[in-house]
Amino acid sequence: MERAFTINDILNKKYKLFDFKNEWEEAFSKPERCGVWFIWGNSGNGKTRFTMQLAKYLTNFGKVLYNSLEEGSSHTIRKAFEEVGMSEVKKKMLLVSESLEKLNQRLEKQRSSNVIIIDSFQYAQISYKQYIAFKEKHHNKLIIFISHADGKQPAGRSAKSVMYDATLKIWVEGFKAFSKGRYIGSKGQLTIWEEGASRYWQENENDNNN
Repeated sequence: MERAFTINDILNKKYKLFDFKNEWEEAFSKPERCGVWFIWGNSGNGKTRFTMQLAKYLTNFGKVLYNSLEEGSSHTIRKAFEEVGMSEVKKKMLLVSESLEKLNQRLEKQRSSNVIIIDSFQYAQISYKQYIAFKEKHHNKLIIFISHADGKQPAGRSAKSVMYDATLKIWVEGFKAFSKGRYIGSKGQLTIWEEGASRYWQENENDNNN
């Protein structure tokens, strides 16, 4: 039988948090350094650019492993790296394209990455049951899933279940990333690309006024 915690146990517990600053803290507060985050959005809204910005920022806190199942090491991934200046992080960021089984083996090694980004959930082709097993096996790490969207919901029943389970849910629309999870900063959003966001939301406002 697992131990039952008292209220004082919880209130006195020390949590490992990301010391987010500036626009990152304003959007997402200071989230815990383990668990599951879920990012989703429709194509052409800045999801990839935001993911790269986030990956680069997270290298300030440890090694990041990017599992690029959808695009591998293609030219589009290289362009995305170049856009955010990923060369600055050097060996703190690694790119792989591996099945869940091979990824499990990699993460079992000593000094493996603290942060794992899986792009995308749909290309990983895992069930919710497999997701739970993977999450529990690597409970001391941060696992970030990127997902396609169907309208404003994640594409597929399993993806939607993972979104509900995640501690930080990030919806990307019109080159802005919105916190929908349990960590929401003073603004609750982060602008991914100023020019694109300004144009998108201005057009959206004009459509609503017509």
